[in-house]
Amino acid sequence: MSRAFVDESASENSEHLSPELRIPLPPGAKNYVTPAGAARLAAELEQLLALPQPRLPEAERRIQYLSRMRSLMEVVPAPAAPVARVVFGTAVTVRDVAGGERVYRIVGVDESDPAHGAVSWISPVARALTGRRPGEQVRVRLPSGEQVLTVLRIQP
Repeated sequence: MSRAFVDESASENSEHLSPELRIPLPPGAKNYVTPAGAARLAAELEQLLALPQPRLPEAERRIQYLSRMRSLMEVVPAPAAPVARVVFGTAVTVRDVAGGERVYRIVGVDESDPAHGAVSWISPVARALTGRRPGEQVRVRLPSGEQVLTVLRIQP
């Protein structure tokens, strides 16, 4: 290509542009969140928007991210009790083959906190458990290897 068709100022300025905003959802997916998660995200966005101008670039990026996620948001009400199958928002008690028990709550991507049992609906664990009933077993492929989990209880 001839240099006559290259906008050199655009390539020089592209170094200063921030990287594309990464949305942690599958293409075309809604941003499913619990009512509590939606309230936390709205409060954070409101707090950031209240910061004086000019804002730090990190705050501007977070505002962009939260605004984009809010535009994709669908608040899923808490499931009614009793719950027969694992669905978004439920807490699922499982047992592994070694006999250890763990509780997972299936939540939105921005609510995820695996160390405290809150797993995103797009995580391998949540995808494997969704739709299961107590007594059913699932195989979950994790970076640490494959696990077999038995669903013990489901709570709203």
